[in-house]
Amino acid sequence: MKDARYPIGPFEFSEVVGKDQVDGWIEEIRLFPSKLASTLSGASEQALEKTYREGGWTVKQLVHHLADSHMNSYIRFKLALTEDTPTIKPYDEAAWAKLPDSEMPITTSYKLIEYLHERWVYLLTSFTEEQWQATFNHPDAGIMTLEKALALYVWHGKHHLAHIQYALAT
Repeated sequence: MKDARYPIGPFEFSEVVGKDQVDGWIEEIRLFPSKLASTLSGASEQALEKTYREGGWTVKQLVHHLADSHMNSYIRFKLALTEDTPTIKPYDEAAWAKLPDSEMPITTSYKLIEYLHERWVYLLTSFTEEQWQATFNHPDAGIMTLEKALALYVWHGKHHLAHIQYALAT
């Protein structure tokens, strides 16, 4: 792996997006929990304590982070759909990863991801073309459309799935 921090490369977004691309991203959100389950299948408790790089999060912390992050994203989507460019609250991901609930078994966070993604896909498939252009303001990243946020979270899932796969393979 060239750069363990970004095993699939940095996030890239083309400002010109078609319906087929959006539909593909929705399908990626739908499939993510099963891809995660497949990757984690058979992993021992010892394997869940492995990291993908020195100083990186453990597999267990990554699974809990995915649940935390994707919950935050889902809420951001709902805020953007119901408010006029709301400013969302960022959170300290590294500090969250050190909280005691990041040490619990991953089953709870996996189930949360599974059900959250089911609900998220249900919401996403209801969007009108106009709703994809709804925005929120991230204090660090600026104004973001829901279309771009969807692309970002597809990347985010793949990004951390690659971290998990790498950690479990070493």
